[in-house]
Amino acid sequence: MNLLKQCTRSELAERARLLPRPLVFTNGVFDLLHRGHVECLAQARRLGSSLVVGVNSDASARALNKGPGRPLNAAEDRAAVLAALECVALVVVFDEPTPAALLDELRPEVYAKGGDYSLQTLAEADLVDRWGGRVAILGYRQGCSTTRLIQRARRSAEEPVETLP
Repeated sequence: MNLLKQCTRSELAERARLLPRPLVFTNGVFDLLHRGHVECLAQARRLGSSLVVGVNSDASARALNKGPGRPLNAAEDRAAVLAALECVALVVVFDEPTPAALLDELRPEVYAKGGDYSLQTLAEADLVDRWGGRVAILGYRQGCSTTRLIQRARRSAEEPVETLP
């Protein structure tokens, strides 16, 4: 676990100030890290020199209505897994429903989101545009989603288990 890459909200501005620019920011729940997440994070990192990841707190994730019992993993655990990735420079957990306050505080050169978003549906796009940043919509790997993984796992758990003789 790389605690050096994790920070609190109160530490964020100072820690981010020390990172090489251009700064890229992305955010999400990242409940069960999967290939789609990893590819998206790697793409985001290639857009600049440092990648900061905002992780929705447990309450914030629940408010997104991702499904019953979500998130499966606590925010601290999700942040620790993300911090272990080489492409991630810094991870912070946030409580708000959107990352607008984080974006306004960090003012990254690039705000990156997965291909399941669009400029038209991304409320933060106007905010990023105000300081001359840009929004990058990244690729999206079809069939890779935490919701789909959870559905598959639940179906598998319901299947009868063969017993050995």
